[in-house]
Amino acid sequence: MKLFKQTPNFPFVKNRFLFLALSGLIIVVSIVLLATKGLNYGTDFTGGVKLQYQFGKPTTEDTIRKILTGLDLKEASVIRYGEPKENRFVIRLAKPTQENLTLSSKLTPAFEKSFEGQTVTLEQEETVGPKVGEELRKKGLLAVLVSLACMLIYIGFRFDFHFAPGALIALFHDVLLALGAFALLQLEFNLTILAAILTIVGYSINDTIIVFDRIREHAKLIDRDSIDEIVNKSINETLSRTVITSLTVFLVVLVLYLFGGATIKDFAFAFMIGVVTGTYSTFSIACPIYISLYKADKRSA
Repeated sequence: MKLFKQTPNFPFVKNRFLFLALSGLIIVVSIVLLATKGLNYGTDFTGGVKLQYQFGKPTTEDTIRKILTGLDLKEASVIRYGEPKENRFVIRLAKPTQENLTLSSKLTPAFEKSFEGQTVTLEQEETVGPKVGEELRKKGLLAVLVSLACMLIYIGFRFDFHFAPGALIALFHDVLLALGAFALLQLEFNLTILAAILTIVGYSINDTIIVFDRIREHAKLIDRDSIDEIVNKSINETLSRTVITSLTVFLVVLVLYLFGGATIKDFAFAFMIGVVTGTYSTFSIACPIYISLYKADKRSA
């Protein structure tokens, strides 16, 4: 199936410096957001007790806080979760104590008493110690870095090391943009979102490899004078497949975001960002850097 009747000739390479400038700006903004606002780590990474309740009728955060205050739980945070009509709330305590380990056994009856005549459902209960949370956070960061390093080695050996740096920087761009979006919106960053980030890495490198593979097919035609034209031709030759694949994946993930429920919504949001950035970074970062490295190497040869 083809999106275009004839191979298009969009000037991706001609505008590569504009794309690189825009991508550089995106990376800087993401880093600033991570440095200033930071990620809203979930219980998985910070430790604590997390309870998720759904109420049969509409209520508010203030009403729930009053009940918690009456139970001497003033330090607990209350956050609405999902769509307002779902009446879901997350109650989180940062420091788990022996008493808080069985918090639900005290909290659920209190809610049932205060909201008499309506259903109160405990949907999720998590307890993570602070040391375990810190360890998970370190291992999560290590997992992302190791995956990026593996991609660098894979690209370097499958193609050559003119290709590898651009692919790696493109992956950093995609990961940083997703993290920046979560920092901006202060969405909870937990193990599920970490899985989404690693999925983004895999998806993004797959799109880059498709274009790199086409460039390699034209390797005999490439020299310092023709490389711009050959790379641009390769991007356009694979554009139909790239757009159809990305659009199909995006629509599926969009359905998950809209109808998949609160549990999977943030995962779908992260992956939607990854689908868009993974496609964009191939021609805006990976290919331009490959061109620059190739020309620099041939100039010094």
